[in-house]
Amino acid sequence: MLQTTEVGYLKSCLNYTGGKHKLLGQIIPLFPENINNFTDLFCGGANVAINVNAKGVIRGIDKQKEVIRLFKTIKQSDKDEILQIINKIICDYSLSDTNKYGYSKYGCESGSGLAAYNKEHFLKLRQDYNNRMEDTIYYDLAFYLLTVYGFNNQIRFNKKGHYNIPVGKRDFNEKIKTNLVNFIRIIKEKDIDFICSDFREVEIEMSQGDFLYADPPYLISTATYNEQNGWTEKEENDLLSLLDSLSEKGVKFALSNVMNTKVK
Repeated sequence: MLQTTEVGYLKSCLNYTGGKHKLLGQIIPLFPENINNFTDLFCGGANVAINVNAKGVIRGIDKQKEVIRLFKTIKQSDKDEILQIINKIICDYSLSDTNKYGYSKYGCESGSGLAAYNKEHFLKLRQDYNNRMEDTIYYDLAFYLLTVYGFNNQIRFNKKGHYNIPVGKRDFNEKIKTNLVNFIRIIKEKDIDFICSDFREVEIEMSQGDFLYADPPYLISTATYNEQNGWTEKEENDLLSLLDSLSEKGVKFALSNVMNTKVK
């Protein structure tokens, strides 16, 4: 049931905070051998969804609308068109392109990173993305590049809905490009259905033989997704009630969580 490459599990095109790629070898073997329909309830970067096989539908559900819109866009678009637009954005904003020019062109080395060169270009791209008047494939991929060139590849929006992560050290290098190309291929092959919704509002029709994986924000941890009261005891209890209702119908599920934290 495992979807693998020569080096292991496929990786999301997003280096998502809390992503489960490194833990897939521990998580997926615990899933049922045969799954009818699979739901990745807090899919984030969809690392779990792209590595599970199901006989029926594979769903990825998350309330981060920018992420779900990106996934839908790249699923519906041609790979070459996607890469062409990404290269255009890099050129439009004079961002670094170490695949073509190496690090010396930008006056830095791989160890020190590209932040000094990219900072002003990145901030201009971020400003234009935040001030966009409409959502288009260009701006969907601009959002993607903001996560690539942003600090620690994080995704964070302020109360105004503006992306506010500062510049990071990386750029659209060959490894990141490979992750993207593989991601485009697998979400098309599996025909993953991405849904933007709060877990309490989405209509999930599940029955025996279906399987749900839930990796919610962790109540006792601190992360960008827990800012602005993103996950409270109410959300925690609502999720547990949902899982109880699935269990009563004979639907199996897996839940990732933490029981303690070292954060003081």
